[in-house]
Amino acid sequence: MTEQRTQTPTGQNEDMDRAVAARMRQVLGQFVMIVAILVVTSGNWRWPWLWFYLLLSVCVLAVNARVLPRELMAERGTGHRQENVASWDRVLSVLIGLVMLAVLVVCGLDERFGWSPQLSLAVHLLGGAAFVLGQLLFTWAMASNVFFSTMVRLQAERGQTVASSGPYRCVRHPGYVGYTVAALGNALLLGSLWGLVPAAVVGAGMIVRTALEDRTLQEQLEGYKEYAQRVRYRLVPGIW
Repeated sequence: MTEQRTQTPTGQNEDMDRAVAARMRQVLGQFVMIVAILVVTSGNWRWPWLWFYLLLSVCVLAVNARVLPRELMAERGTGHRQENVASWDRVLSVLIGLVMLAVLVVCGLDERFGWSPQLSLAVHLLGGAAFVLGQLLFTWAMASNVFFSTMVRLQAERGQTVASSGPYRCVRHPGYVGYTVAALGNALLLGSLWGLVPAAVVGAGMIVRTALEDRTLQEQLEGYKEYAQRVRYRLVPGIW
């Protein structure tokens, strides 16, 4: 006779701790990669707007660490290894991530070679405000939806339900709005008009991802069709 073992609450907590730690390592690795990309491409580690951007990023990360549920952090630390990710999102999420990296590369090269004209202080600060507000909207969306995953997948093992509080009362995919606004603000903050080009491509990718994800949720997530009837717009109230 074989022995059957059930996972204790202590074991579950240990699994969550490991997943949260994995997510923290991911975020730290991403931050180091961003610093490296901007320093190498710009060739100027004394670039003041680079350090201002990094300061704002650290502040946003501190807010995230303070307000995001551990359950969500654990999901984002392991969600990319789940097998039930929508097949189209395996490709699309990678492409969007690569284009987001291209925003940083273009901004750094723009600083090195001076492709864009010198922008005013007001434009830099406007970009910084857009970056922070976009990131905070993204954070608010995550804090309001414990099923906010890195990739599109139905989380039956966690009893996924429809998120309808916080920014989800206004649009159905507020996190993607925040991500796009932050990408555009990123380019202006770093003083690169050319950086707006890949940032706009990121926005286009988010529109495609929103349409596909919305269709998936309406087909597979109980209660989402009714939610979509109450909250009519996917990204921008009054437009789409």
